[in-house]
Amino acid sequence: MKINKILFSIIIASSILISCNNNEKADGYGNFEATEITVSAENNGKLLHFKVEEGETIKKGDFIGYIDTIPLALKKQQLLISKEIIFSKSKGVLSQINVLNAELKTAKISKNRIENLLRENAATEQQLDAIDGKIDVLNQQIRSIEIQNSPIVNELKSLDIQLDQIQDQLNKSNIINPVSGTVLVKYTEPNEIVSFGKPLYKIADLTTMQLRVYVSETQLANIKIGQEVTVKIDNGETMKNYSGTISWIASEAEFTPKIIQTKEERVALVYAVKIDVVNDGSLKIGMPAEMWISEEKVDSF
Repeated sequence: MKINKILFSIIIASSILISCNNNEKADGYGNFEATEITVSAENNGKLLHFKVEEGETIKKGDFIGYIDTIPLALKKQQLLISKEIIFSKSKGVLSQINVLNAELKTAKISKNRIENLLRENAATEQQLDAIDGKIDVLNQQIRSIEIQNSPIVNELKSLDIQLDQIQDQLNKSNIINPVSGTVLVKYTEPNEIVSFGKPLYKIADLTTMQLRVYVSETQLANIKIGQEVTVKIDNGETMKNYSGTISWIASEAEFTPKIIQTKEERVALVYAVKIDVVNDGSLKIGMPAEMWISEEKVDSF
């Protein structure tokens, strides 16, 4: 009889323990996400070299491939030849200006001498007027040639701008990886014809994942940015724990997204919260997870 009472007590205690554990609920449910970047072509042409594979980890600044640059290189060469021809014309005009400037310098020296001689009554006003007239003529000739040379200078500037544009297109023909991360999707293959803006591959930094969960207004008082929380994912029949840090809390409420299971919870107003979790390789984009604010709540029943 005493043994039966003991067994009955154990059964009751076990039932209470199971009941308490079944009533446990996480403080938030959500899915992991990461900032995904789609790298697109910045030029038109044939994709001659493209070395990247899905699941591969690449670094920022890595050379991924390049688009055919032969048409651009030929156009650049043509512009350089045109610039050389125009520059040779400009050199002839500039040489005339240099000659006139040399004559002007000599005329100004002569004027100074005449002015000195005039003060000593060794020269005449007529000589001073003659040298002033010569200086005026030289200045007018220089201005006239500079006006003639102005279109040539503008044409050279225009060619320089076109050369800069061609060089920019040549630089953009090289595909340089913009951020360190893991290649999620590969959209194209080598030797395909690509156009400006065509997606080439998608990449995301998976070293730190963000868990987006939704909490009610009553839970806001228990959380803050920078707070450490526990994140749990399914691991067979058990749960695997991670340490997470709250990095963002929405300033406005929204209706619960459809990813929340029950209809009652989907019509409630909630606040989105992001939690940064260091990835050990097990976390994937879209994977469901739970947020527990207090570890004591996890361990208690």
